[in-house]
Amino acid sequence: MSLNKKSINKLFYIFITTHLILWTLVPSLTNNNLPLDTIEALAWGGNLDWGFNKHPPASAFLAEFFYQIFGSLDWTYYLLSQILVVISFFVIFKLSENFFNNKIFGFLSVVMLEGIYFYNYTTPEFNVYITELPFWTLTVYYAYKSITGDKLKDWFLLGVCGAIGLLSHYLFSYILLSITIFFIYIFFQDKKFNFKSLIALEVFLILMIPHGLWLIENEFITITYGLHRSGSGLENLNFINHLVNPFLYIIKQFGILIPFWVMLFFLVKKFKLKFNLKDRKFLFLIFINFIPITLIALTSLITGAKIKTMWMTPFYLFYGLLFVYLFQTQINLKKLKNFFITFLFFFILSPTIYSFISLSQNNKRTDYQGKRIAEKVQYAWNVNYNKTINVVLGDEWSAGNLSYHLKSRPVWEGNITQEKLDSYLHYVCIENICVGNR
Repeated sequence: MSLNKKSINKLFYIFITTHLILWTLVPSLTNNNLPLDTIEALAWGGNLDWGFNKHPPASAFLAEFFYQIFGSLDWTYYLLSQILVVISFFVIFKLSENFFNNKIFGFLSVVMLEGIYFYNYTTPEFNVYITELPFWTLTVYYAYKSITGDKLKDWFLLGVCGAIGLLSHYLFSYILLSITIFFIYIFFQDKKFNFKSLIALEVFLILMIPHGLWLIENEFITITYGLHRSGSGLENLNFINHLVNPFLYIIKQFGILIPFWVMLFFLVKKFKLKFNLKDRKFLFLIFINFIPITLIALTSLITGAKIKTMWMTPFYLFYGLLFVYLFQTQINLKKLKNFFITFLFFFILSPTIYSFISLSQNNKRTDYQGKRIAEKVQYAWNVNYNKTINVVLGDEWSAGNLSYHLKSRPVWEGNITQEKLDSYLHYVCIENICVGNR
């Protein structure tokens, strides 16, 4: 296969555009309601703060930004997810220019990600993990640009992207720690500390101050939630968890990556590993790919925490780049037919399975009749009052759906308590939700 730079760029843009359209249309046409995490982000977004009971605020800010533009149009939140995914793909493609002389290798690095279900099947559900994706890639991109180009702009943007990434999800700290370890390694190798790196640190800390103050005021609720969700050994002193959970974590990762390994098998003609430990490009790719995953495994081993599968969503973004870089001399660019057939198979298979499950099963969150329930609540309210519904109480799912579907976009104020109801001028309660007016 002989492709010039212009045609590869064209192929890449066709690929990401097709991905964006396909994964926006499929859930839009097959789901009746937005997924749980998306509704939660919208519920938080209606009452913005510097943090929430489960997560830091970035996903809520993004969801609210889209709501202010589009309102309660479900397809736009599927579009939001795909915009974040294709931005990630674009950044990886851009970074690959620093690693390959032939742009087709960068293209292959990105399309291989279609063999990892985090970047297709799970993407319709906008959540904190999807929010991480572009900032994970941008942080890695500016880390590389900073260490190689040493420009103030890149160090500054590294701090910005790192902060927004951590404000998306705390597991972002694993890529930040991995990059920091790489910087320390380089500084020791060069026997010189780069004081420009402090610019990134300073920008990062300044941007984190509001959330830090919120954490203190709210007794670190998001961190305790994360510990509880993981069944951490810090709360559960069952020794067997320190062995079983890391083992299960490792097994799951191999299972998740099976389609990726299949694609790699059809890409590389002979698997002969040759690497140079003095090659900083290779070392950088090792640090950003394997160190975060190793740190997660060590966390599970030390604390006994159970690693949730979805937590790993951003951790494999640069796997394509790493393995194409490792085996680039063993890739026959004239014989890529079988690879692209395999790529197309997975590219089509994933939305097909998603559509089948979505249409054949009727007990999923995305089958919830959110609009119909909102209409019933609005009718019950109109029978009693002529005021606007501006507050809603209940769990994030039930109340969050009302906040999203009701035209007045009431603010979600948490679970139902008598104290809150007493503060409302009027209210109506139906089952596990209450709506009111202040």
